[in-house]
Amino acid sequence: MLNSKRASGILMHITSLPGPYGIGEIGNNAKAFIDDLIKMNQSYWQILPTNYPETCNSPYDTNSAFAQNPFLICIDSLIEDGLIKKNDLEPIPDFGDRKVEFEKLKKWKFPILKKAAHNFFKDGSDKDIAEYSDFCNEHDFWLNDYALFIVIKSLENKLNWSDWEPRYKNLDKDAIRDIFTIYEDQIEEIKILQYFFYKQWKILKAYATSRDIKLIGDIPIYISFNSADVWKNQSLFKLDQDSKMKYQSGCPPDYFMESGQLWGHPIYDWQKHLDSGFNWWINRINYIIKYVDIIRIDHFNGFAKYWEVPANDLNAIHGKWVKAKGTELLDNLFRTEKKIYLIAEDLGEASADAAVIRKKYNIPGMSVLQFAFYEEDPLSDIQENTVLYTGTHDNDTSIGWYNSLNGQLPQDKMDMVKNILNLNSKEVNWAMIEYAFQSRALNVMVPVQDLLGLGSEARMNTPGTISDQNWTWRMTQNDLKDSIMHKMKKITQKANRI
Repeated sequence: MLNSKRASGILMHITSLPGPYGIGEIGNNAKAFIDDLIKMNQSYWQILPTNYPETCNSPYDTNSAFAQNPFLICIDSLIEDGLIKKNDLEPIPDFGDRKVEFEKLKKWKFPILKKAAHNFFKDGSDKDIAEYSDFCNEHDFWLNDYALFIVIKSLENKLNWSDWEPRYKNLDKDAIRDIFTIYEDQIEEIKILQYFFYKQWKILKAYATSRDIKLIGDIPIYISFNSADVWKNQSLFKLDQDSKMKYQSGCPPDYFMESGQLWGHPIYDWQKHLDSGFNWWINRINYIIKYVDIIRIDHFNGFAKYWEVPANDLNAIHGKWVKAKGTELLDNLFRTEKKIYLIAEDLGEASADAAVIRKKYNIPGMSVLQFAFYEEDPLSDIQENTVLYTGTHDNDTSIGWYNSLNGQLPQDKMDMVKNILNLNSKEVNWAMIEYAFQSRALNVMVPVQDLLGLGSEARMNTPGTISDQNWTWRMTQNDLKDSIMHKMKKITQKANRI
C-alpha cells in the first residue's frame, strides 16, 4: 500500500532501462535499478503499462488489457534457462543506447523469442510443462482468446477485427474451433511467450519485495478498439450493428486545445458492465495487482464522467459529458477485495466529480508541480493525500519545461518562478525535486529524466503527436552516477521521506 508516512519514488518505464539488446528488459538491469532505488532511500518504482502495444509503440494503446509485451522478456534469462544459446543472438544489431529502435528491435528479437518458445514446448521438462499448464489454467479467462485474436489478425492481414470475415468477427464456433486445430502451434507459441513474461516478472517482483521496494503499475481507463477485449466482449462497448464504434473517447475544448482532443478509444456501455457485476473490470484489476503493489488508474476522472464524441467526428467540439458508473464499479471491487491500493490520475476538468469517488475510498489523487507555478504559492493547494510529481511521462522534463517558459511568461512571472525555486544557487531539476519533497504531499514521484537533469531531448511522450521520438527514450548504463544517487539520498533524508 501507499505509505502513510512521507515517502518518494522514481518513475521510469521498463523500456527505458539500459542493456545491450535495444530495449529495457525485466532481468538483471531491472534488479540493479531496484538496488539503486535502495541507495537513494526511495520507496517506489513506478512504471507505465507493460501490455503489448497495438500501434505507435504506445503502452497506452494495446491489443489486450491482459497480455504483456513479449519484447520486455529478458534474453539473458532465456539463455540461463537453456531455451536459447548465445550464438542464436548473432548477429546482434548495432542498437543505439539512447533510444529504442522499435522496428529494428522487433525484426531481430521476435525470431529469438519464437525459437525459445519452440524449444520450451519441444524440450521442456515435465516440471516446466506442468507449471506452464497451471499458468494457462489460471489465465484461461483471457489467454486463449488473446492467442486466437493474434492468429486471426495475422490471417486477416492485420485488419481491424470489425473488418474481418463475418465468421471470425462474430466468433462463429465452428470457425473458431478450426483455427484452434489448424494453428495449434502458433497459438501455443503466443501463450508460451506470455508464460515467459509471467515467470520472469514473478522473479523481479519477489526481488523488489525482498528489498522493500513497492512497484506501482498503470491501468489506462480505456482499451484500444482493435484489441482482443473488445472483439470478445462486444456487448460491453457502444458499437453499431456492423461492430463499428458509435462513439469515441476524448476531452473537451480547453485553454490548451480549442478543438478538444480525440483519443479514439471505444466507449464503455456502463450499464452492461453493471449488469455483469463489472466482471471484466474486476478481472482486469485483480490481474495487474498480481504484478504490482499499487495501481495508478490513468484518467480516473472517466469513472465519474467522460467526454463522448461521435465516432466519425474529426474533432472533439461536438462531444458531450456522460456520467459513468465508477462508484458502482469500486463498490463491487472493494466489497470482495480489501487489499487493492490505487492512485487516481485525476487531472483535468472532471477532477471535482472524481474527487467524490476518491474521497469515498480514500484514494490519493495526483498533482503535477509544473502545473502549479501559475500560482504565487505553488504548494498551497497540494493536499496530504496526494501523489505529487515533478512531471509525468506526458510532460516535458523539468529543465525542458523551465526553458520553455522563457518567452511564454512575462518577466515578473519568470522572476517569481526563479525566486520560488531559488535558482540562483540550484540547478532547475534539483530545485524542482527539493521543492516537491518539501511539500505536505505524503508521496512524491520523480521521473528519472529529472533525476538525471536531462532536457527536452529526453521527453518520454508529447500528447497528441505520433513520432518516433515518443516512448523511445532510454537511460544508459553510466547515466545514474554515484554522485546523483548520493545527492538524492541526502534530499530524501532532509525531507524525512525515508
